[in-house]
Amino acid sequence: MRRFIYTALRSFGALDQRLRERLTLAGWLVLGTAGAAAAAGLNTNLTVTYRAFAFLAALLALSWIASLLFRAQIEASRDMPRYATAGEPFSYRITVANRGARTLAGALVTERFRDPRPSFDEWKRTREPGEEQRNWFDRNVGYFRWRWLIDRRVPRDLEPAALAPLAPGERQRVKLGFTPRRRGRIEFSGLTLGRPDPLGLVKGLAHVPLEARLIALPKRYRLPEIALPGRRRFQPGGVSLAASVGDSEEFLALRDYRPGDPLHRVHWKSFARTGKPVVKQYQDEFFERHALVLDTGSRIGNGGGEDAAFEEAVALAASFVYTIDTQDCLLDLLLVGGKVRAYTAGRGQMHAEHMLEALAGVGPSAPGDFEALARAVMARRATLSGVIAIFVSWDAERARFIASLRAEGFDVRALLIRDEGDAPQEVLQLRPGKIEQGLAGLR
Repeated sequence: MRRFIYTALRSFGALDQRLRERLTLAGWLVLGTAGAAAAAGLNTNLTVTYRAFAFLAALLALSWIASLLFRAQIEASRDMPRYATAGEPFSYRITVANRGARTLAGALVTERFRDPRPSFDEWKRTREPGEEQRNWFDRNVGYFRWRWLIDRRVPRDLEPAALAPLAPGERQRVKLGFTPRRRGRIEFSGLTLGRPDPLGLVKGLAHVPLEARLIALPKRYRLPEIALPGRRRFQPGGVSLAASVGDSEEFLALRDYRPGDPLHRVHWKSFARTGKPVVKQYQDEFFERHALVLDTGSRIGNGGGEDAAFEEAVALAASFVYTIDTQDCLLDLLLVGGKVRAYTAGRGQMHAEHMLEALAGVGPSAPGDFEALARAVMARRATLSGVIAIFVSWDAERARFIASLRAEGFDVRALLIRDEGDAPQEVLQLRPGKIEQGLAGLR
């Protein structure tokens, strides 16, 4: 039965998408009026509204046939950045060239995304936020869940752009834009060129294959000015330029060779020029290193739904990544994504954008995976100066983790995002939907 419902929803979704692409606003009005006339005119002995239905249906049929005559041969390219931000308007330019033999006039161009319809397993296991409050029929049919899964994949505020008359061989640049609904990957399959028929009811379509990919980064909050106290620590492994020789030092100067100096430090060009061995002298790397720990354990999200607290936690982590100046320090982002993952930014390491990209794709993990995350953080404690920890739940294990860090002498900023209950005094609690107001208490 579930498979039959899914097949019906998938077929209905394809028909709905087809009509949305084809019909203009006037076309929808005619279609709705024709449907009402058909319903009212079932008994032809009592009413003549069936004549209105026949007339309107004929108009739609003629418009549909006329739209099939639309032909366009175009080439297109996008000038688009790699990143957008969830919840923020995003715009870019496309270039359209007319390769046909006739002038192209009255056309509209819009984006076409990859099929947003969910798979059967995803539709079956996912729960729409607030679904438990729906009636029995809606919960079992799953139509609203189906619509929610599609809507979260497709950006909003997607408007077509009008093309000025385009002569054969001419090019034109137009602006397109939309607003990503949520973080993650957005995949484009091509462009759609549409032009209404002479009656203005149905659009003729021409599809241009043009695949692309865009990463919608997590939304970010404005953080208050915070100082991250901590002493400079010796960094085993040093900066990335020293990684190839396995030392944790930075080049300082040249000096004469001394017995016992390793051969890989000999500066061979100076040796050849002076005739005596010269070695490179290094200084140890000491600088601050902070850990940003994101607790991804979520009972709701791990079950296939969407956890508002988890999404807020990812946005808050992105805010710290974007705000903290890593010019003179290192920032380690640690989280669980199937396994414990660590990303380092600053001083020759990856850029903050790469960390934000990792956060754009992170998903919830089982609550019990926090133990592995805590062990990974404690294994780095010899090099860390401070820790920022973001939680979506609180229990004895997480309390012991914070207590252990503070016992080691670390400055710890612990933030808990949840709506119910009260957090311990040493933890700043933030409510979903009121993150910026709560951040005023961060010092």
